[in-house]
Amino acid sequence: MAIDYRKRPRIDYRKRPGPEPAGTEPDVRGAGVSLEKVAARAPGLVSLYKSAAVSLAKNRVDGQRAAVYLVLDRSGSMRPYYRDGSVQHLAEQTLALAANLDDDGVVPVVFFSTGIDGTAEISLDAYQDRITPLHDTMGHMGRTNYHVAMQAVIDHYEASGSRDPAFVVFQTDGSPTSKTAAEHVLCTAARLPIFWQFIGFGHDEFRFLRRLDELPVPDRRVVDNAGFFAAGASPKSLTDEGLYDQLLGEFPQWLTAARAAGVVPASLPGSG
Repeated sequence: MAIDYRKRPRIDYRKRPGPEPAGTEPDVRGAGVSLEKVAARAPGLVSLYKSAAVSLAKNRVDGQRAAVYLVLDRSGSMRPYYRDGSVQHLAEQTLALAANLDDDGVVPVVFFSTGIDGTAEISLDAYQDRITPLHDTMGHMGRTNYHVAMQAVIDHYEASGSRDPAFVVFQTDGSPTSKTAAEHVLCTAARLPIFWQFIGFGHDEFRFLRRLDELPVPDRRVVDNAGFFAAGASPKSLTDEGLYDQLLGEFPQWLTAARAAGVVPASLPGSG
């Protein structure tokens, strides 16, 4: 069932929730869905699941828990990437990563262009050939407003009551229509336990995203809460191992910095 982010009240994420009351112990759970469950529910994801696990271990974040989100660009120039299956493939790669990081086997998906074009979920039980049919129901492909998609993720994360940090795979093929708004949301949201991993499809030079990735700390934001890499004009040609290594390249550094700054409590499950 799709989650209608647009009906959720906007939350003032500029104020980070206070610490847990004294004596409150974290709900210590294992991270992720077991390989056996993935094999039973989504055998087509087993190879991706294993590749993601290798990259998590390589980056020393295996055992870490995180709520995973997927944000997908629906600006007009994205049409070829929906048509050739590149976006569907990224969704499957993201779901397999999420199965390692969260035990519900579900990834909320936000489709955006000028505004929020639609929302949905992919899960171990419903992911095959899912993205393009959803995209096809959403009508006109507009401009590229990152900030509306980022706000939708923030609102959903805050409303979910999650005690785990969030890892957002944010796909786009160009710069935002409003650079100022995107930069403002990213900097302000640095006070939240949300890491934004941008991935660029296509030939764009992505100068804005490269600059966004390098915004100074602490002058502009309390921690560096974003990463970026360009997947090129043929995203499906990137190996799964290569994609996961790129996706997770800056996540461990963010976790360390976010814990030091009190953005991610050190006592969260999977933080050891």
